[in-house]
Amino acid sequence: MQLSIIIPVYNVEDTLSRCVESVLSQSFTDYEVILVDDGATDGSPRLVDKYAEKDARIKAIHQPNQGLSAARNTGIDRATGKYLTFIDSDDFIETDTLSQLMSLLAQHPTWDMIEYSVMERYGSKQQNHLCLPNKVYSNMNEYWLTGKAYLHSYACNKVYKRELFDKVRFPKGKTFEDVFTLPKILKEATQVATISIGTYYYCFNDKGITQNANGTDLTNLLNAHLDYIKDTQNIDAAYYAHLLNIQMDVYETTHSTPTLPILPFKNTLKLRLLHILGLKQLCKLNELIHRVMRLIH
Repeated sequence: MQLSIIIPVYNVEDTLSRCVESVLSQSFTDYEVILVDDGATDGSPRLVDKYAEKDARIKAIHQPNQGLSAARNTGIDRATGKYLTFIDSDDFIETDTLSQLMSLLAQHPTWDMIEYSVMERYGSKQQNHLCLPNKVYSNMNEYWLTGKAYLHSYACNKVYKRELFDKVRFPKGKTFEDVFTLPKILKEATQVATISIGTYYYCFNDKGITQNANGTDLTNLLNAHLDYIKDTQNIDAAYYAHLLNIQMDVYETTHSTPTLPILPFKNTLKLRLLHILGLKQLCKLNELIHRVMRLIH
């Protein structure tokens, strides 16, 4: 078995068929599909069983609701493929994506992970085609910073060697779990490739965590990045500016004491203001500007 495809399922009876059919229609066929019903309360469990009865490559797993991370972890535990990939059940993949990816991995057995292009927020006004460059990284910090992997740390637009998960699982009970997990995966990897071929359709969900993140969610996101910078001690100004924006969002929603360390980057107005005002005062100024803008609009 070359590839295990893990699809967590929770109350997605309207989109699950589109997701699974996008896999079944692929020209590449040496795979297993692991459908993990995470305690769905709609018609999803029946669809899961229907697909498992229809195709021997599809495994149906039913478990009490524990969240996305737990569902993915269950899939990892049951996976038998040399490689594995994740597809969220409200998303889908483009025709022949798997054939192209698996062909490249066969040609390059030293690649531990391959990341392919994404149609972000598919179906919304903010739809964006993230077409990745054809590039191989042997330095994982370079992939994170220069490749800006921190902006697209999705679990789903990647194919991994199964062994990368020997010591890694998704954190249960945390939102933005992908940002916690990818750096751990990179610690286990020696070569990562990004490619422009293939497309993962990351569908817009107005009820999703990205659109409705609260203070706890944003704090999780910030903490995941803080874990990374504590580990590496080697980041660039662009990444730090990204973290500063997250910190300001956290402050605006929680008013908790800022935790981002102040580093000596000063190449933008916002970063220069950070050193003049201090972190908490900059967060307060940012909140005030947002309040004024809401009043104007």
